[in-house]
Amino acid sequence: MKVKIDKKNDALYFRLDENRIVESEEVKPGVILDFDKDDNVVGVEFLGISSRAGKTELDTMQFQTA
Repeated sequence: MKVKIDKKNDALYFRLDENRIVESEEVKPGVILDFDKDDNVVGVEFLGISSRAGKTELDTMQFQTA
């Protein structure tokens, strides 16, 4: 999995695998899902992240696994 913060475009992107993206859908305002040919989600993009999280949260991302 890859995580990318694009400060210029104010976006956060999670890429789950490297399958080719064939379709994208905005499922909620500012939340876009990318799908492969088998209709599996391969990426999730969040737009306007600076209004969803503070600078401290964006500068220090934490990951948890269960």
